[in-house]
Amino acid sequence: MFRKYFKKRSSPKRVCFRNKLSLVLLITAVCSLSHAAVSKPNIIFIFADDWGYGDLGVHGSTFCKTPRIDRMAAEGIDFQNFTVNSPVCSPSRTAVMTGQFPARNSVHAHFASSNYHVSLGMPDWLDPTVPMLPRILKDSGYATAHFGKWHLSNNHIPDAPMPPSYGYDEFGAHNLPGNAPEQMNPSETCPRTIDFIRRHKDQPFFINMWLHETHTPHYPLKEHLAQFEDIDERKKVYAAVIAEGDAKVGKVLDTLKELGLDEKTLVIFSSDNGPETGNEKSSKKNNGITGLGLGTYYSVGETAGLRGRKRSTFAGGVRVPFIARWPGTIPSGKTDRASVITAVDLLPTFVELSGAKIPEGFEPDGQSIVPALKGNPFKRSKPIFWEWKKHRGKTGNSWPRLVIRDGKWKLFLNDIISKAELYDIESDWAESTDLSQLNPEKVQELTAKLCAWKASLPTEPSASCISKFRGTKNTKKKQKAK
Repeated sequence: MFRKYFKKRSSPKRVCFRNKLSLVLLITAVCSLSHAAVSKPNIIFIFADDWGYGDLGVHGSTFCKTPRIDRMAAEGIDFQNFTVNSPVCSPSRTAVMTGQFPARNSVHAHFASSNYHVSLGMPDWLDPTVPMLPRILKDSGYATAHFGKWHLSNNHIPDAPMPPSYGYDEFGAHNLPGNAPEQMNPSETCPRTIDFIRRHKDQPFFINMWLHETHTPHYPLKEHLAQFEDIDERKKVYAAVIAEGDAKVGKVLDTLKELGLDEKTLVIFSSDNGPETGNEKSSKKNNGITGLGLGTYYSVGETAGLRGRKRSTFAGGVRVPFIARWPGTIPSGKTDRASVITAVDLLPTFVELSGAKIPEGFEPDGQSIVPALKGNPFKRSKPIFWEWKKHRGKTGNSWPRLVIRDGKWKLFLNDIISKAELYDIESDWAESTDLSQLNPEKVQELTAKLCAWKASLPTEPSASCISKFRGTKNTKKKQKAK
């Protein structure tokens, strides 16, 4: 219609009309582009290290103070039924990065030396060619950065890929491969994050801020120690370390508010596994990947009564804090204990929020939790699986080899020692009452699902993720990072 109209001889009125129409179309296009840009939220994922479920004031800590994270919970949702997909570092982080259970990439424990990897059937690094959260977001127009702990390989491995291979525009990290000159002091994690936010405030960004707190070695600051003069030495050190991590979270939130990015930014705080096990015979000093500091003697984190700690697939080892804040989108002051969510859900969730696309042929193990983030009911349709190759003993909390949560049921299984335990998580939050003898049919059903899942996993790591130095004197036998 308009084409036929403009073929006629143009009068001044018609020229004016045509110019106005062009202007309207231009404004509409610009507005559409602006709306598309605004619709991509910034995403900051803060992942603490060995920070227990009970190490938050809002979760009832008996001696730690976390005013900034508590306020974050008051301004968002405290998801209390969140689990990570491993009770130790590297596989837990692998699940976040890939949206797949870590065993699918043969990551069964923390990355250390090649000899250690061989003993567990592991690669020497996480395969950078698999679909990866930062790369998916980068391809969708996000500026991407990683600051803090890495540990998707280890300093024992000199030829492992660096973070840019996984989709990051910028990085600063420790636990990097070999003796990379880019090794960063953990104290720089928060300042680097804030600097990146300031430089990219006008475009969508994705940041992994992976804190060192509360992993050993501990480096308590005097300013935080002074807050806890009236409690015993071990708790004072640990509380000071927690306070420093809490302050870092607060600095990031303050920066977002200062820059007017609050309503444009989803911030999530969580932890890679439950608290480290410390006792009076533990070392008071620790010479770890970040230098010499205080050791596991001071690792007295709390699980809020949950069974197990780090290195256990029971609740205390894998149920961790998960606080989500996004003013204007996430309701404030809400506690959600009904939504069963887990770490592999982050990739499909962030992909949906960003408008990105899941790579063709890739099937995440997780599912999007966007409804839960918006305060709506969320019903999990996929089971959650754990594999723990470092299982040991017949008693204690480290014996399970395979675990499944399906609906309200969680089954722990070790077929090698013919042991199984079954729990109703909805009524038994702390996993204290074994119901396997009363529900043999459910045990059989879940055992079949576990065996089918186990059979679907690779039997050996990808050949492309094996160090060329494996088996040579260039690989260190001594394990320093755990």
